[in-house]
Amino acid sequence: MRDCVHVEHIWKSYGERTVLRDVRFTAGADRVTCVMAPSGAGKTTLLRILLGLEPPDRGTVSLPGTGRWAAVFQEDRLLEHLDVWGNLRFALGADWDASRAAALLEELGLAETAGEPVRAFSGGMRRRLALIRALLAPFDALALDEPFTGLDGENRERCRACLLREAAGHPVVLVTHEEADAAGLRGEILRL
Repeated sequence: MRDCVHVEHIWKSYGERTVLRDVRFTAGADRVTCVMAPSGAGKTTLLRILLGLEPPDRGTVSLPGTGRWAAVFQEDRLLEHLDVWGNLRFALGADWDASRAAALLEELGLAETAGEPVRAFSGGMRRRLALIRALLAPFDALALDEPFTGLDGENRERCRACLLREAAGHPVVLVTHEEADAAGLRGEILRL
């Protein structure tokens, strides 16, 4: 299964505290893998290891293709003084596709506010923009850390549908506390 993310025997400790113990799973291109656990159980640490931002103490991660990830972090990581277009152009560089961006902005309800600085956006608007940015980037796999935080039911549903369509054929690892998100994504649940 070459289009999968394979995680084998990942361990991670901070001092005396072990946060990940022998984590093993395969995230396939045919489904969303939803990582669920109580706060502090290592969900974000696992994503950081997958993204190569933090080394595991033991274990391996094998990635599909060139191993290029797109991500939505817990923090939105947006440039406050720029508008939507500026944020997307800055993040995407040569991969910028204005027509595709406009379509996703329309679909997720940000088209009318695209010219406003991001500092004026609500938390839910910021989350939708962070998701759009990740979906517009070229990727072999997608890592999402609570991407629907702050969204109402209608916007959650729209974002889930958009994610399923745009990430089809790619492994997706998504951290969530919401069983409804896992169900709405028809996800496979991985409990840490």
